[in-house]
Amino acid sequence: MKNYSSFIFLLVIFQHVCANKIIVNNGLEEEVKRSEFPNGFLFGTASSSYQIEGGYIEDGRSFSNWDAYCLINGAIPNGGNGDVADDHYHRYMKDIDTMASVGVNAYRFSISWTRILPRGKLGPVNPAGIKFYNNIINNLLLKGITPFVTIHHYDYPQEFEDRFRAWLSPFMQEEFVYFAEVCFKSFGDRVKYWATINEPNLYMEMAYLKGAFPPSHCSPPFGKCSSGNSDTEPLLAVHNSILAHAKAVKLYHHQFQAKQGGMIGMVASAYMYKPMTDDEADHKAANRALAFHVAWLLDPLVHGDYPIEMQHYLGKDLPRFSFEEKLLIINSTDFIGLNHYTTWFTKDCLHSNCTCMDSDVLCTHGENTAIRGFVLVTGQKDGAYIGDQMGMPGMYVVPQGMEDIVDYVSKRYNNIPIFVTENGYASNEYQDGGYDMDLDMKRIKYHKTYLASLARSIRNGADVRGYFVWSLLDNFEWRFGYTLQFGLYHVDPLSLDRSPKLSAHWFREFLTNTTLNNIQAKSSI
Repeated sequence: MKNYSSFIFLLVIFQHVCANKIIVNNGLEEEVKRSEFPNGFLFGTASSSYQIEGGYIEDGRSFSNWDAYCLINGAIPNGGNGDVADDHYHRYMKDIDTMASVGVNAYRFSISWTRILPRGKLGPVNPAGIKFYNNIINNLLLKGITPFVTIHHYDYPQEFEDRFRAWLSPFMQEEFVYFAEVCFKSFGDRVKYWATINEPNLYMEMAYLKGAFPPSHCSPPFGKCSSGNSDTEPLLAVHNSILAHAKAVKLYHHQFQAKQGGMIGMVASAYMYKPMTDDEADHKAANRALAFHVAWLLDPLVHGDYPIEMQHYLGKDLPRFSFEEKLLIINSTDFIGLNHYTTWFTKDCLHSNCTCMDSDVLCTHGENTAIRGFVLVTGQKDGAYIGDQMGMPGMYVVPQGMEDIVDYVSKRYNNIPIFVTENGYASNEYQDGGYDMDLDMKRIKYHKTYLASLARSIRNGADVRGYFVWSLLDNFEWRFGYTLQFGLYHVDPLSLDRSPKLSAHWFREFLTNTTLNNIQAKSSI
């Protein structure tokens, strides 16, 4: 009976996902295959420490900013938190075996600041934290999986917030550089890919503009927080993150890179923006939106200063780099990591009035203020959505956006190496104890079409070197808690057992070029 059930399950997979054909923009069919990507291309999955590890009071780990935020009543749906998460802290060996069975050759993960330096520079390095990540790195390498390490992905000791206001203070720069140095010394002999900070351009907006991430700062009309200034604090926090990144890169380049032979870069949130109309003003609005979101972070790292558009519209609110700081930050990244999920319409608000539609979750108070470049960002046009809606509000399936954002970045930044460090489909396929397989089928279609779009960019000359699925496991999705799923594997909320979705089988098939002739291999995932 067990073999018969496996055969039926595999037959379902065959019916849905065996063929890798997709429909591209011109209506013709093409196949997306792993062979379309360069030799040595990294195919992996991605995660972050707070979202999967759990073990929050074990082995010397300190209290984090997200631990504090999750205690706020109503901050996270159903009172969710990362106390246990996916229990990766105790199950990492099995999770690495799972990655190997899928066939990935890379794994992007982050290091918990609270495990390595529970008190930052004021306290000692925690040997238990070093041991944990050494175990992960060593076991990945034993399985032939390349570690791609993010030093800081949203979580840090709450003590920093209490002592000096964290990213609003230049003290955070020095704390981060010290943390990075400990990581280079402890793991750099085996880690060849370092990302300094995960998408500060998104995090600082959520934390200091909207108040939806810790430390929950904002001001009207963006939100009602107990403290904050939505016009200036996001700019200051990103400014400090850019300088922290550049100082850590300088340290790595001067003291570690020659011996360790790795690369170091920054990861940016990289939405794509499409003009709502063919009007020239809307085209300029799309360019401003890109400048105010993507180039805000990346222009300084490559060109040495903020985009001209931001300097023009923000004036004195935009922090300034000194001459010495410009020399520090220019060309301070070996690669660019792009976290890309969706594309939005943009409408000019400089020369016309912008009216929000109540049903559009992106259209909130303040969307046409200078922080957004006087642009209305929306997912709707004439009552229609830009693409199929995902489970996460405001997220749409627009595969062409992958090619567009990669082309934008490669052209603006002299074809610097690019890694797509996150890409994934948000759904809520597990509701009331049931499983909606069709939603996971949409996840498969999402990855197939976005990979095909990425392959077109590579054929057009973009130097793209990796693609990471967010994520291997369903996990704690920040302000959405456990109400959304991105994973190729479902994690049972009670037993924490992992079970493959159809998307896991599809990804394995894509990576290994296998078919259902190899039934035993598929059933072993």
